[in-house]
Amino acid sequence: MHWKTDKVTGWGRALAATGNIARPETEAEIISAPSAPAAGNRRSYGDAPLNGGGQSLDMTRMDNILSFDRETGLAHVGAGMTIAAMARVFVPQGWIPAVMPGTGFATVGGAIGMDVHGKNHHGAGSFGQHVSAIHLATGGAVRRITPEDALLWRATIGGLGQTGVIISAELQLARCKGSVMVVTERRVENWAEHLAMLDASPATYCVGWIDATATGPNLGRGILEEAEVGRGLIPKAKATKAVPFDAPHLALSAPIVKVFNAAYYHRIPAHGRTVVRSMDSFFFPLDAIHDWNRLYGKRGFHQFQCVVPTDRADGLRQMLATISSSGLASPLAVLKRMGAGRAGFLSFPMEGYTLAVDFPNRDGAADLIRQLIGQTQDLGGRIYLAKDSLAAGPQIKSMYPEWPDWLAQVTAADPDHHLETDMTRRLDLRHNRNSQT
Repeated sequence: MHWKTDKVTGWGRALAATGNIARPETEAEIISAPSAPAAGNRRSYGDAPLNGGGQSLDMTRMDNILSFDRETGLAHVGAGMTIAAMARVFVPQGWIPAVMPGTGFATVGGAIGMDVHGKNHHGAGSFGQHVSAIHLATGGAVRRITPEDALLWRATIGGLGQTGVIISAELQLARCKGSVMVVTERRVENWAEHLAMLDASPATYCVGWIDATATGPNLGRGILEEAEVGRGLIPKAKATKAVPFDAPHLALSAPIVKVFNAAYYHRIPAHGRTVVRSMDSFFFPLDAIHDWNRLYGKRGFHQFQCVVPTDRADGLRQMLATISSSGLASPLAVLKRMGAGRAGFLSFPMEGYTLAVDFPNRDGAADLIRQLIGQTQDLGGRIYLAKDSLAAGPQIKSMYPEWPDWLAQVTAADPDHHLETDMTRRLDLRHNRNSQT
């Protein structure tokens, strides 16, 4: 196995690191390699997949299917297999990954390490809740762990890769009656209507797009998408595009974003519409534009994603008002209703509403996001570590009350801190100090 010095970034491109990276192709190579943190396609936005000055294992070549039971839908796949690849293989056989995150480029190992969620979280819970077993390289050997290994299990799922290197996982897929999505799109006039429609939706998959530039009586306006898997002809795939260069600074200036958002909102007829889409275009809408993160320019971008309890929705509305009046938001802003499902000590979800907004990395954005993180903490919510690049350690330790339980398991699994990353160091997650704000 060859080690190469390389400079890499998180998906937001605002944070970067240079280190030695190897791409193992076999379990034996991983076991014999120096202990180092693993990474997949680095679709986490901040520094979670980075290890500046150290070593890391790129797991993307560990993408094989080890077994599949067509009767039960139990699949054993390598940690480097992507969610989109799983869908391409298993949907024609009547099975679909139970949870599909917002990008198909996420790997199975990354989906477990972040306990990702999708547009069906309110009903299906998080990705980790559909994992039956994890094959974990730790202490120079591979150990198969299951939910019966309760504490280590909960420290591994959503655990930022700190208990060992995930080699492969056994996943319970969901039955799938078709290969297209039947999507109903409706305009939403304001914040109150948005929450009411999310709460009332009976759809399996439901997500709201927010016009984060709208203010006053239009605050919170957007588009609600509700979807079900259906049978029918797969829509003709659109040609894949790529962003060939870093966009100029003015590309996402406030006036341009405001005009774009207004046009995007009005593209839906006032009476709504129902359309048939491919699964990729519904679940992974931005994956068709390769390197879309370059639209934010050389300085990259940050994403802020929080979840707050349902009874603190008024506080979330105030946060959106702050965002809308800042002139810093991009067109990418999403609102979802979450259920209580979560599988790990550091898993993000809670019963409530989650808001995600992208911000170009320009003057004022970092200060605004830090303000929003503080407000989230005050509301009894938490931020998503897969998206974070700016939080402080005491804030995260406060938001995740089971952090001490995670720390105990991680310390036992990796006492010499070989698996630490830039994120765990930035947030001081591997030390029991400054745990309170």
